[in-house]
This record gives sequence, C-alpha cells and structure tokens, in this order.
Amino acid sequence: MPNQSILDLVGAQVRTRGPETAALVKLDGQYRPVSWAELWSEAERVAQALIAIGIGPGDRVNIVSNTRYEWVSLDLGIVGAGAVTVPIDPSNLADECLYVCEHSGARLVFCEDAAQVGKFLGLRDALTGVINVVQMTGEVTAASNWVMSMLEFLALGLAVEDAALVERRASLGPESILTIIYTSGTTGRPKGVVLTHANMIYEAETIRDLGLIEQTDVQLLFLPLAHSFAKVIEAGWLATGHVLAFAESITTVPHNLKEVRPTIMAGVPRVFEKFYGAVISQGLGAGGLKRKLFGVTLALSAEHGQLERAGKSLGLVEGLVFKLLSRVVLTRIRAGFMAALGGRMRLMLSGGAPLAREIGWFFHDTGIVVLEGYGMTETSAGTTVNLPGDNQIGTVGPALPGTEIEIASDGEILLRGPGIMREYWRDPEATAETIVNGWLHTGDIGVLDPVTRALTITDRKKDLIITAGGKNVSPQRIEDLAKSHVLVAQCVVHGDRRRYLSALLTLDAAALAEFAKQHGISGDYAALTQHPKVRAAVDEIIAQVNDELARVETIKKFAVLEHDFSIETGELTPKLSVKRKLVNSKYGHVFDGFYDD
Repeated sequence: MPNQSILDLVGAQVRTRGPETAALVKLDGQYRPVSWAELWSEAERVAQALIAIGIGPGDRVNIVSNTRYEWVSLDLGIVGAGAVTVPIDPSNLADECLYVCEHSGARLVFCEDAAQVGKFLGLRDALTGVINVVQMTGEVTAASNWVMSMLEFLALGLAVEDAALVERRASLGPESILTIIYTSGTTGRPKGVVLTHANMIYEAETIRDLGLIEQTDVQLLFLPLAHSFAKVIEAGWLATGHVLAFAESITTVPHNLKEVRPTIMAGVPRVFEKFYGAVISQGLGAGGLKRKLFGVTLALSAEHGQLERAGKSLGLVEGLVFKLLSRVVLTRIRAGFMAALGGRMRLMLSGGAPLAREIGWFFHDTGIVVLEGYGMTETSAGTTVNLPGDNQIGTVGPALPGTEIEIASDGEILLRGPGIMREYWRDPEATAETIVNGWLHTGDIGVLDPVTRALTITDRKKDLIITAGGKNVSPQRIEDLAKSHVLVAQCVVHGDRRRYLSALLTLDAAALAEFAKQHGISGDYAALTQHPKVRAAVDEIIAQVNDELARVETIKKFAVLEHDFSIETGELTPKLSVKRKLVNSKYGHVFDGFYDD
C-alpha cells in the first residue's frame, strides 16, 4: 500500500530497524546515538501532550528554534497529533513572528529558549488564539502561566491513551497538510506555502529511488529546519534511513565535521565559497614557486571547465600541464579538503542559491563531488538535481522523475509535478497568479538543454534577492525604511548571490540644503553628499534602518552617490520608479567594491 503520510516512512524504519541509529546528537561534549525506536517514542509523547492540551486535527503549531534534534521530534509529534507544523525562523523579529503566528492561526508555539519566548510575551494580547507557549530548553523565567516548560508540557500527555494516537494517524492522508512554510516575496508580507504529505513523500521517495542518499550514509545537518531545503533533507532521511547528525551550530560545523565524519552534506553556496576561499587564500599566500603553480592551476581549472561545458578540451600542451599540476597541486588540495570534511565525504549537495561555476569546477578538479540542485519552497524544495556520474556543472541538473519543465515565451521557468504546493495559505489570488493551468510560474529565467534536459538558471524575473547563504530577502521593504528618512531620496539594495547586503543611496536636494544650513557647512550638491557630517548622518540612518530588520536583511556597506537618479540619466522610469537592473549594471563597479575583501 502506498505511503499515506510521512509517518508511514518513520513507521517503516521503526518496524524494520528499530534499535539502529537514526540520529547523532551532541550531549555533554559527545555525540550519542538515538535509535529509530527512541525517535518514534519521543514523537508519540509530544503527540499525546498536544492532544491533551487541546490541539485538534489540522490545527497549526509553530516551532521557533534553530536546527536541533528536538526540532525533528517535535515536528513528527505535531504530525502524529494530526496537526500542521508552521516553522518560524528564529532570526525573525517579534512583529514578523506575530504575523506568521496570526496569519497561520497557530494554536501553540514551541520556542527554543527564553530569548525566543521573550518575543512572544509582548505579543500575548494580540495572540488570542494561542493556548500556550512551550519553552523547549532552559529554565522558564517568564512570570506567566501562558509559558510552560517542556517537562510540564509532556506531563500533560501521560493520561492520553495510545488509541487516540492511532485515531489521529488514521485521519491523515496524502492530501492532508504537512506543513506551511512562510517564504518572502518581492514585496509585502511573506506567503504561507502549503505543502501536503503527498508533496513530501514524493520528494523523500525520489531521493531514495535515485540513490542520491543511501542507507549507509551519515549526514551532518546544519541547514535551518525553518526552511524548505532542510525540510526535504528531513524527508529524505525518513525514507532512506541513513544517520542524521545534528551540528551544534553553524559556527561549530568545522569541528563537528571531524567528530561525525559524514559521508554526505547539504549546504548553501556560501558554505562551499568559504571552503574555496580558504584554499585560495592559502594558495595565493604561499611564496615563490608554490604561489605561481597554484595560480596557473587555478586559471587552467577555470579554463578547463569552460571548455568542457562547450564540448571542447584544453590544447595538447595546456592539457599536459594541467594533468601534471593536478597530480602535484590538486591532489594535495584534495587531501586537505577531505581532512577538513572528516575524511569520508562521498558527495555534497548545493542548493538555495546559485553556485559559481568556477567553484563547481574547482571542486570537480580536486575530486570533491558537489552536486547542484534547484527548487523553491513552492516546489517542496527539490525540483532538479545533478547526479553522481552525471554532474553537469554550471547547470542545476535535470528534473526529478515525474516533474515537468517548460520554458515560457519570456524565458520564465514553468514547473508541474507531484512536488508543487497545494496553495498559498489564505491567499487565493496569489495562488491563482502563481499556478496557472497546473503550471507553477517560478519567476526565474532559465534555459533547458535539448539533449540532456539539464536546466540552467540565467536570471530572476523579479527583484527578490537570494543571498549566498540562501536567504530570501525582499529589497523593497529595506529601501522603503531608508526612504522614510527625509534626507534619503533613493535607496537601491544589492546582494543577490552575495555574502551580505549593500546599498546605493541618493540624497534629497532640499533636505540636504537644509541639513547644510543647520550644520554650518557649504558646497554644491556633490560636495555636500561626501561631507563628513552628512556621512555621519547617513550612518545613523542606516543604523536605524538596520535596527528594524532581521540580521540577514541588514545593510553592511553602502555608498552615497554625488548625484540623484533621474529620467534623463536613465535610472528612473517616467513614473519615477527605479530601474533596478540598470542601476545594478551602471554602478556595478561600486557594488563590486563592497565585496573586494
């Protein structure tokens, strides 16, 4: 019988491999194994407590926590109660948490610690539908009976009979809602992407059937479980039954790699950029002949990749030189990579944002397998992926079996298949705009290889920024905050595929003249924009803007132009809207300078 819910995947592991290791969790300085049977038992305790506290089938429950083992046991417990997990990114500000909680209609909130609980205490009057907030770790210090500890919460379920769990599990079917993941759009508030059990079962079984992840694998997980990339990794784990090790935090990943010695790892491009950057710094930092050989190797690797992509190869002499350098230089780099990765790494998966081709080829030439894939929250994260033995670097691979890709007349990528979301929660208009005649309009521009069917992403149709860390950022909100200050005329935020956000600002001529008068400074518009007192005022404005934003949305570097945007100089439309693409191109040298370090 086909799997009816995600719980069927877990149940199969428990029945056939109950005592075997499901997860590795760091406790008291050491990783300890958690069996499939233990995971199931802990999830059932959560489900019983949820039933006891009044959570019904289909009710929404928030989890506000960093990635950790407890996140998964809570998630499975929520599903076991027939309810729906609605994650909230722990970096969200209080008002952002309020929006997701209210819009989803959440009945209960799990908070990782007292700091997360603090965000909700000030919102209690607005969250009339929330029964309780449960603090997952640490001592509860909040003077409110609205907040309870995890032990207090679990104790509620002791009186709930197993028959109630059986009944709740039986209520689930393929079209039942599994999760609602809120994702940022180009403007306005985030949308709640409704994913069903069928969506995620498709992803999980496809990962297993493709052999992308095998039962014998050990995976280190540090991706945020509040987002779809980690969610599909979780589903794949339940289907394949491999061992999932939880990193302590993103900062401990290098140490955890050596402890866990994983065979696979998934990450956003920024992770691979850091590894690449460390090697480049070390190689170019060497002296004399070593530096020269490394530079030649780097150049030939990039050239080799470009030629191979075009179906060509290096010339005879260059090919021989590259082959020799591969043995002398790249073999040593591979050994260093493998040691840093724990010594057993079989492959790594990159997604969430584009991976630079040069980095992909460099890993390839060192013998490290990095497979790039593509997807959106709206497609259950996994849509296309390169496979071992057929890694088409520079592309995001062909579609998963059962998924169809079409390229619209304007170049937009259209998708159809079992992974496509059901809808946007409580937003029929946005749903109708995004899914037309069964095809999901991605907003991405791409090219499909007519022979290999591999997809290449070439551009973004809209202005949504995806940072190198894979975070979705809406620039308009940030820009509007900056422009709310009288001194600022225009603000263009930049950061797609970059490590952090930067911005270009122009100043309002009248406000600038008034500022100059008040502060006793003189000069024409261009001179005033660069005056230290003006710069200090703009610094303060950016600091105020950043105080209103989540960390990933903050502007790290900026420049003030010596002239304003205008229709005549091309930056503005007749309606006085900023031509973002033109600005990014025209002032590309300025933006590039922000990232030279």
